[in-house]
Amino acid sequence: MVYETLIAFIGSPWFYLLLIWDLVWRGVALWRAGRNNHLIWFVFLFIVNSVGILPIIYLIIHKKKKSKRR
Repeated sequence: MVYETLIAFIGSPWFYLLLIWDLVWRGVALWRAGRNNHLIWFVFLFIVNSVGILPIIYLIIHKKKKSKRR
C-alpha cells in the first residue's frame, strides 16, 4: 500500500514542483553560504533535506543589509 502511494506521488506533477522548489531555494542558499564563508550552514544545507524550509530560514537570517546611498 505504501509502495504504491509512493510510486503514484513520484509520478505526479506535485513531486516535480516540490523538487524544483527545493532545488532553487537550496541552490541560492548554498551559493550565499559559500560566498559568506559559512561552512557549518553550507554543510547543513547540503546534507539536510527540508523541502526548502532550512534554505529559506538561512536566507532570512543572513540577508544583505542595504547600504544607504547619499
